Amino acid sequence: MKHRIIEAIILALGLILLGLSIKSGIKIFSQRDRVVNVKGLSEREVQADKVIWPLVFKEVGNDLPSLYDNLKLKNQAIVSFLKSNDITDEEISISAPQVVDFQAERYSSNTSPYRYNITSVITVSSDKVDLVRKLMSEQGELLKQGIAVSGGADYQYNVQFMFTKLNDIKPQMIEDATKNAREAAVKFAEDSNSKLGKIKSANQGQFSITDRDANTPHIKNVRVVSTIEYYLKD
Repeated sequence: MKHRIIEAIILALGLILLGLSIKSGIKIFSQRDRVVNVKGLSEREVQADKVIWPLVFKEVGNDLPSLYDNLKLKNQAIVSFLKSNDITDEEISISAPQVVDFQAERYSSNTSPYRYNITSVITVSSDKVDLVRKLMSEQGELLKQGIAVSGGADYQYNVQFMFTKLNDIKPQMIEDATKNAREAAVKFAEDSNSKLGKIKSANQGQFSITDRDANTPHIKNVRVVSTIEYYLKD
């Protein structure tokens, strides 16, 4: 009889401990199941540190050798203009001329009296962004020499401003985005009478570099959004 009583007591204690364990496990599981998903934004305006400027002009006529001679003289004038304004040889490249022979175009509907249209492209690739922007506003000096540069008229010859130092600002921007996300999570936890727990998952997101607006392409907007999921606890 005594042994049965002891066994019953042990069994009862075991059931009590098992119940407490299950209760604790359910509580932990419940807490782990409570999460908040937040996004943190970091955004900066930066100046472009590289520019690619194509200077494009065209020659039309019927005498191909004469057109090439004129092209060569105008190329020399453009290069002279650039070099006299502190653009170096290493920053200048001259592409082979592109020739269109309208008579050779089988399906051409051209009514121009000229047979040939030659396009010349001189490209400046430089980190002297402010200087190049200044020269772009001084293209009138080339017009005085009879050179009509049409750099932005054709979409394939648009000026490109770039920001190449993203890696220099990445760490700080990621830190700022993470702080921003945590602040949002803390506020949510406070409003829901909870406490913020550990991070469950995190996604850094992709960096994007865009023009600030259409009129100032040399000013870039760098942006990153981090997505972080936190546990909530009582």
